[in-house]
Amino acid sequence: MTQDTTAPDMPPLPMLDKARANLRAACDRLNIHPDVFEELKWPRETLSASLLIRMDDGSRRAFKAWRCRYNDRRGPTKGGVRFHPNVSLDEVETLAFWMTFKCAVANLPFGGGKGGVCVDTKALSASELERLSRAYIEAFAPFVGPDRDILAPDMYTNGIVIAWMADEYSAITGAPLPNAITGKPLAFGGTVGRTDATARGGFFALRYLQGSLGLDPNKATVAIQGFGNVGYHCAKLLHADGYRIVALSDSRGAIHDPDGFDPLAVMEHKHKTGTLLGAPGHGQTREIGNDELLELECDVLVPAALERQITPENQARIKARVILEMANGPVSPAADVWLAEQGTVIIPDILANSGGVTVSHLEWVQNRSGFYWDASRVRDHLRNVMETETQAVWTLHNEMGLSMREAAYVHGLRRIAEAVEARGTQAYFDGA
Repeated sequence: MTQDTTAPDMPPLPMLDKARANLRAACDRLNIHPDVFEELKWPRETLSASLLIRMDDGSRRAFKAWRCRYNDRRGPTKGGVRFHPNVSLDEVETLAFWMTFKCAVANLPFGGGKGGVCVDTKALSASELERLSRAYIEAFAPFVGPDRDILAPDMYTNGIVIAWMADEYSAITGAPLPNAITGKPLAFGGTVGRTDATARGGFFALRYLQGSLGLDPNKATVAIQGFGNVGYHCAKLLHADGYRIVALSDSRGAIHDPDGFDPLAVMEHKHKTGTLLGAPGHGQTREIGNDELLELECDVLVPAALERQITPENQARIKARVILEMANGPVSPAADVWLAEQGTVIIPDILANSGGVTVSHLEWVQNRSGFYWDASRVRDHLRNVMETETQAVWTLHNEMGLSMREAAYVHGLRRIAEAVEARGTQAYFDGA
């Protein structure tokens, strides 16, 4: 993963420092009271742990893990747990920061949280993965809860991992508390519509803006980096709507066909072979690198993999007119500014991929009430939220002359600031 620098003679800055720069710009733009920035500069609390588990060969191994509750002014913190070898404290705290704004943009009664374990899950057996999942909950159980910090799936934490975590939490607390963790299997109190919620939310946002962006679904081309859960469902939804999917990638490589791919056929091939390389297209299919995929001539680029994929190193070679951020932070701050100046429209992650947490909120509500909704009601609610908030961000983008990312931060910051100011600021006490 390439990091960018703020200047040739300066070392790379931590992710959280760069995220705070976006916050400072939004505060300055809105003339927000300094108390708000002061509160949001740092996480409310972060806990680190060493997860010591027994491996299948009898040895013991420790894995570094974290959980961050960034800000809870709008409600209990909410965020996923990712298992990845590159997870770090800086990444976890930055993702929790982004979740704070993502929940505010979607107008959910949550603050932002995040967790992670530094581990390569592909090197673990199923039994080792279960022990690690349960060890995470054992370490952080006092830190989480349905009214304090709500966990969810993230990178390499699928339904079975979440089920193990929910089961362990219930065992520790001595009571079934399904609303402490969302993204659960249906049989464990999950909700219909959660599997494709992140992708569907991004699809609703793009479809709502396609007229304003000059996109014709029957002519527009799409390249998608990342063919995991989000990338696959995003490809499937866009393909069904008429968009031509011309490139796809996974961790082993990428494929390109100007005539397009059927995502269902590609996924079937991946299930059979373990990779999408060699999957059939509609014309002359060729293998390409991930870097080349990002730089293809296309109407819509969908980064759905890791952070910092588009940086000053490759920004000038990005040809897409629209970037739909389905991963967290795939465009670096410096590249974001440069691309916006060139006229590229970036639908930012804190708006584009908020569909997952929106439907997780519905799961939390259903768990608390004991009444469960059908798929059509969940999807109608998700569409309404995404269209409402996309319109709000688009209006700010046009009225204030902001990039879409700046507009999304301004939109979320207004709501967070209201929650902070409602408890009193220096201005209130000065006048008391």
